[in-house]
Amino acid sequence: MSNKNKPRPDGLVYSTNNNYFNDYPDEPAGETQPKDKQKLRVKLDSKQRAGKIVTLVEGFIGTNDDLEALGKQLKTKCGAGGSAKEGLILIQGDYKEKVIGWLKDWGYIMTKG
Repeated sequence: MSNKNKPRPDGLVYSTNNNYFNDYPDEPAGETQPKDKQKLRVKLDSKQRAGKIVTLVEGFIGTNDDLEALGKQLKTKCGAGGSAKEGLILIQGDYKEKVIGWLKDWGYIMTKG
């Protein structure tokens, strides 16, 4: 998802106030949240992928390096390809239950399917 289409946490869509000052930072804080605070959501998807099923892990909050490291761990455990970018980990194939189990074992206790 591009930064242009990301919703703001305060819910603001448009302002007609001439004195409005946009104090919302473009980039979130660069620190990665602890594993037990991460609210990860694992789901299956096949949209815009020619009917191929992929496993998506959404909701990671942290640096790109940490996201890519987690993505690499999951891809290695699954023995499948994929990518990790923009807070989203994509793994080729149906590994939803396995990924949920591994994430919970690794300390991401707030993971949901």
